[in-house]
Amino acid sequence: MSLSSMLSFEASSSPFLFSHHKHQGSRLIPSAAPRWTQLSPLRWVPPQAALAAESDADKVRSLSQVAGVLGSQWGDEGKGKLVDILAKNFDIVARCQGGANAGHTIYNSEGKKFALHLIPSGILNEETMCVIGNGVVIHLPGFFKEIDGLESNGVSCAGRILVSDRAHLLFDFHQTVDGLREAELANSLIGTTKRGIGPCYSNKVNRNGLRVCDLRHMDTFKDKLEVLLRDAAMRFKGFDYDVFFLKEEMERYKRFAEKLEPFITDTVYFMNKSIQERKGVLVEGGQATMLDIDFGTYPFVTSSSPSAGGICTGLGISPRSIGDLIGVVKAYTTRVGSGPFPTELLGKTGDTLRMAGMEFGTVTGRPRRCGWLDLVALKYCCQINGFSSLNLTKLDVLSGFLEIKLGVSYHKPGGERVESLPADLELLEQIQVKYEVLPGWESDISSVRNYKDLPQAARNYVERIEEIVGVPIHYIGVGPGRDALIFK
Repeated sequence: MSLSSMLSFEASSSPFLFSHHKHQGSRLIPSAAPRWTQLSPLRWVPPQAALAAESDADKVRSLSQVAGVLGSQWGDEGKGKLVDILAKNFDIVARCQGGANAGHTIYNSEGKKFALHLIPSGILNEETMCVIGNGVVIHLPGFFKEIDGLESNGVSCAGRILVSDRAHLLFDFHQTVDGLREAELANSLIGTTKRGIGPCYSNKVNRNGLRVCDLRHMDTFKDKLEVLLRDAAMRFKGFDYDVFFLKEEMERYKRFAEKLEPFITDTVYFMNKSIQERKGVLVEGGQATMLDIDFGTYPFVTSSSPSAGGICTGLGISPRSIGDLIGVVKAYTTRVGSGPFPTELLGKTGDTLRMAGMEFGTVTGRPRRCGWLDLVALKYCCQINGFSSLNLTKLDVLSGFLEIKLGVSYHKPGGERVESLPADLELLEQIQVKYEVLPGWESDISSVRNYKDLPQAARNYVERIEEIVGVPIHYIGVGPGRDALIFK
């Protein structure tokens, strides 16, 4: 029997593919092996998979060769858990932006908790290569501390982490400057994690930052570092340094240079070569679209691009190579730090959500602000990223609420409808949200593993979100563990 007669066809649905480039999105879906091959302008599907209901494994294997997991709120949605679950089906998991301001909490098969900040969440899967791309800012003391923590808990990192030679170095003084900047802003503070992310990206944009590749040229490293320190001392009265401090930093970074050398790679070449070799790549976003430097609630945002565009600029791969993008969204909304939050709950209901969901920052420990799910903001994020599916997390947290609200539209104080998330923060602060009220459910759903076994009210909630946003929900989180996931 010929290959063509054994296989049925399904058109590719990649959000990044244009009609005149549709050949770029094709891939072969194997019936057993979880690796990827691109052979044809169409997606090949075995007839039994086309005719029968897909198993959970089939749904994971049907993801494109290059896929991404991105946040679609203000962060803390649970991206790390999905990346950890999907990673075993990919050869590479890559971070493309942000730094140690990311806090991704994952659990291993024994239920042990890991909080990752720089290292991709695929690290718990032994066969996965982890890449820290050029768009990431890397704090080396934190990086090595994270590796030591993983190794001490039995997670082997040797030969499994690659760091881009183009990534920018984040120094301790960047963290000091971050705190001084926040103190300057007083009542208008951004609410950063004070991990030095903004100051490091500022140096990058000012074109005087130090990159990983500079560690290979310690003869000029000192002069470049002193320029940064001198600029910081001139800008902030509370910051000072002397020759002894500079000497100590140089000694530290000579040691770091030697220790980091085995990790340093031209990741742009590595990523593109891997894609050409048909290896599966899963991109892990840090933060989320509502914190995007361009599309978020500016200036209450992060300093990088956590939306789809950041994948290309942060890894050096073509938009044509990207297929499925999964948006991760909580069943309600949270936010850490300052800035507008249209559906925020300031009373008892917000406190109940916070305690039920254990909403305290992985990075800072700060209590998160909580509110109902904002579908206007979610739809905006879906439009920007072109999500092929969504992962709805923490649905179990809503158990016990007699009624649940969905924010379905924005209105000005006079009643005029606002069709999308406004850039004007003054307007956003005045927004009045129209809610749709749905009945809640009383039962604990944390042990449910099949969608049909969820209470009808929970299924109605999920399906109403899909209906309004226009993107299917393929994954539903009902607890923190690896197995607490429903494939829909």
